[in-house]
Amino acid sequence: MTWSVWRVSPFITGIFFILGVFTLYQVMYDELKTILRAKKIKVDEDKVNAYFGVTYMGIFIISMQAILVGTPISWQFMNFQLIALVFCAYFLNIRVPYYIFFPIMVVYMLFNGSIGYWESWCHGVTLVAFYSTLNMIRRRQHNDHPFLAYILSGIFFGSLLWFFMKIKFGFSMSTYWEELSYFVIFGTLLYSYVDMILRDSKLRMHLLEFANHDALTKTENYAAYVAEIRNLFDLSTENNLQLSMMMFDIDHFKHVNDTYGHLAGDKVLRHVADVVQTVIAENDPHVKLYRTGGEEFNVIFPGYDLQSTEVIVRQIFMAINHLDVKVNDKTIALTISVGVSTISQADLEPNDFYSRVDGNLYYSKKNGRMQITAK
Repeated sequence: MTWSVWRVSPFITGIFFILGVFTLYQVMYDELKTILRAKKIKVDEDKVNAYFGVTYMGIFIISMQAILVGTPISWQFMNFQLIALVFCAYFLNIRVPYYIFFPIMVVYMLFNGSIGYWESWCHGVTLVAFYSTLNMIRRRQHNDHPFLAYILSGIFFGSLLWFFMKIKFGFSMSTYWEELSYFVIFGTLLYSYVDMILRDSKLRMHLLEFANHDALTKTENYAAYVAEIRNLFDLSTENNLQLSMMMFDIDHFKHVNDTYGHLAGDKVLRHVADVVQTVIAENDPHVKLYRTGGEEFNVIFPGYDLQSTEVIVRQIFMAINHLDVKVNDKTIALTISVGVSTISQADLEPNDFYSRVDGNLYYSKKNGRMQITAK
């Protein structure tokens, strides 16, 4: 087997290896996000991405270096390390102050026994410059050809980095060009592959958002309500936590549709949702609004007993009952009926809680509408 054939085989293996590494990363990161969301843990996803990405890539690089440290072929896997750096700097967009790099660089060179080589110092400084440049390109990614800036920076710094490796290890120019070519191909494949994964991830997030949101009012819908109330109900019953709920619907909404048309009815629903969202935002963003039926809305109050809900419920009630919606040259005056209740030890499942709140709403409607029943 010739040298060139032997080199091509690891190259192909390396492509699949790198794509596998980043596929595993995406799968693990998506699973982590799913777990955090299922447990309703509020976190900054950018920070989670940064810490998880650095930890994952750090384990990957150190593991490879530990296998090869002290061997005469340790330089052969430098492209994998460079690709890991590209992934963290460009695709994860992890911003690290430049002065943090130097102690990391010293520790790394002590680990692999290269701290006494001037070529290694040049290599390290160039890596820092490469990382910072990729970060800058990503932050200023407003041009029409982002890939061009990405790949040109890779070629420039890749040439420098492999030049220092050539001096240190003394391999031939043909090997130098071969390794640089592999790096450029790796970088190109990575760009295409990660871009595809991220676009797919964004699409799935948009689909999830669409599935959980009402297209007309932009509030969360009945499916989102069911998932949330089930989770909050379990947390409340298991940990003896307070949980209350408000249910309201627009009085005589069928008359609005029949008299003014469905477009007018849609406008009324949007106005009502906007007013309620404004009241909630001014009081407590943890309180959530859901459109659970045609003109029916639910408001969930995590951590609230019945008395604690009164301020927000009254504000919503007064705001909508003084709301006039103009449709063409007509003015539609709105009122709502409201039912409110809090979780009880007698509630065996979320529907028990829902039924009691719904019963209070029905009582308000049956006894004249435009009133609040809370018990």
